[in-house]
Amino acid sequence: MNITTVSGDVITARLDKRGVYIFDESGGVSRVTIADVNQSNGVIHVVDNVLVPK
Repeated sequence: MNITTVSGDVITARLDKRGVYIFDESGGVSRVTIADVNQSNGVIHVVDNVLVPK
């Protein structure tokens, strides 16, 4: 699934048997380690690496 960010970059989310992975345009990969953390201003998902815009 391709997702357009607020800055106009595209990230790709993929689900496999080991979890959810996010791929950035620079070739970086992050795995979602904690999903659906409710905060006062929205919901966040914790990833294990930094995603870098192109």
